[in-house]
Amino acid sequence: MKSTGIIRKIDVLGRLVLPIELRRTLDIETGDEIEIFTEGKTVILAKYEDACIFCGSKRNVADFAGKKICGACREKIAKLDLPD
Repeated sequence: MKSTGIIRKIDVLGRLVLPIELRRTLDIETGDEIEIFTEGKTVILAKYEDACIFCGSKRNVADFAGKKICGACREKIAKLDLPD
């Protein structure tokens, strides 16, 4: 992980402000969704992007029954010989 040297305090409501320089660098805009990960005692924030639930691809992703599936995985599923 790379340190930015930026330190911010959490306010009384648990909010954290991301500096504009960081948002510009990471292409984060007002209204964007941020995904939160943890690794031990480390919190990782990432701009949320839709990805296929099977392979993780972010290309040609479509919604199916509330899940995201890419074109390649949709083709593989269509070719499966499933029982009725």
